[in-house]
Amino acid sequence: MLYALNMIQPVGEKPPPEALEKVMAELGVIRRDLEAQEAWVFGRPLHGPEASTVVRCRGDEIVAMDGPWTEGKEFIGGLMIIQVRDLDAALQVAARYAKATGLPLEVRPFQGGSD
Repeated sequence: MLYALNMIQPVGEKPPPEALEKVMAELGVIRRDLEAQEAWVFGRPLHGPEASTVVRCRGDEIVAMDGPWTEGKEFIGGLMIIQVRDLDAALQVAARYAKATGLPLEVRPFQGGSD
């Protein structure tokens, strides 16, 4: 099954580069493990919510608005797409990311079964 792992980040300043080095090294280990298991599909960090654009229909008109679509103290800072056997396996992967980053992860299956 395909799962999206959404990394939830707090709004505010990012930690300094020296603090991120250890985290990034551990994330590299996790990714290489997933690639070796043929479970890695895709993953990338996202720009902050201020870089977002929301496109909506208003009647027959299409309106694009800059900025986040909602105000909040957290945002999705990155996502990984993995293909694993079931939710338990996806939760194990998410636990590794949560431990490495100290950030919560949302685990969400894609619709359509075991594509």
